[in-house]
Amino acid sequence: MPALQFEILATCHTTKARVSRMTLPHGVTALPAFMPVATQAAIKGLTPQQVESLGITLILNNTYHLNLRPGTKVLQEAGGAHKFQGWRHNLLTDSGGFQLVSLSKFTKITEEGALFSSPFTGEPTMLTPEESISIQHAIGADIMMQLDDVVSSLTTGPRVAEAMARSVRWLDRCIEYHEKSGRTDVQNLFAIVQGGLDPELRNQCLDEMIQRKDRVAGYAIGGLSGGEAKDTFWRIVKQCADKLPADKPRYCMGVGFAEDLLVCAALGVDMADCVFPTRTARFGVALTFKGPMNLKLGKHATEFVPIDENCPCPTCKGGTTRAMLHHIVTLETVAAHAVTMHNLTFQAQVMGGARDAILQGTFPDYLHKFFDNYFGDAGYPEWCVNALRSVGVDLLAGKEGAKIVQGDGARWEYSTTKRK
Repeated sequence: MPALQFEILATCHTTKARVSRMTLPHGVTALPAFMPVATQAAIKGLTPQQVESLGITLILNNTYHLNLRPGTKVLQEAGGAHKFQGWRHNLLTDSGGFQLVSLSKFTKITEEGALFSSPFTGEPTMLTPEESISIQHAIGADIMMQLDDVVSSLTTGPRVAEAMARSVRWLDRCIEYHEKSGRTDVQNLFAIVQGGLDPELRNQCLDEMIQRKDRVAGYAIGGLSGGEAKDTFWRIVKQCADKLPADKPRYCMGVGFAEDLLVCAALGVDMADCVFPTRTARFGVALTFKGPMNLKLGKHATEFVPIDENCPCPTCKGGTTRAMLHHIVTLETVAAHAVTMHNLTFQAQVMGGARDAILQGTFPDYLHKFFDNYFGDAGYPEWCVNALRSVGVDLLAGKEGAKIVQGDGARWEYSTTKRK
């Protein structure tokens, strides 16, 4: 049996959204789905059992960080990262490529690979495509990402073309190493489409990587969510999703805002990940269907109701009030724990609602309802309106006088009082 089975169950009659069943060695994950990030083999603030109790079946670990600590020897002795962290469900690993950007001051790129200096000890480490896959073999991830040459989405000039072409060459090295390992029946390799914000470079990368479709299990859209204009972001996502094979999962890397998730799903994306819901919880911000709620604001000091009375998460159902969370948020670890439980449940509800709507043939209605509730007072982000119009959904239809927020203006600072 292949290590990944992908079955499309339903497609939206208007948009490019679809519902599928992805079967991996550690179980089934329904798509489209959001993947919480457990960089160091832990979702910050939650045990694996608590994450499992929220209905989450796919999380992300980071190859670069797990290679530094605890190291492949410990992971191999433990029997892989699943057993090491006590996670019984599906696991995806980043290849370490993102650290070429986030730790660029510690990194030198050559054709051989990326030469890192450890941020902990200063010790040099060469991460080659082969070594990246070897580490991911030790981790035992159900889905492994190729090592790609990543540059900031704001980078321009010849470096973007260089990184795109090198990512294709590195993919071939990852494929060869993985196929020789004898682990193709238990682990899957995904390719990562690069090319920056240049549509022509993206097309070149797509053409090359689609030629290798029989040797990879899925595709990721990389090199975005790095500060580029959102109106450019969605156009690159659409370009890639439109061209990628329909019979393979599509993963947009680094996406976590609810509006981004739904736009990407409408454009045909199946998977996304981001630290946003867990990180923003630690700053005292709860995610709700009426927009983010800054629990640090004084008005919550006497609100003796849950974050969301309709939310099924243990925090809301257990009776923890906004007033209590306001009292301890950013001060006591239990507050970060409680809001993290809520935020991950919110993300799961957003995507679960999308799946249900696609299956029922009502996804455009779901989009209208979500964006009305989430942005109705503050104004619809122009880029969301443009993106959804490209797949047949007009958020402004029948809404005379609806407010439009130009550019990226609706991408609020979640730690401020702009949204309440």
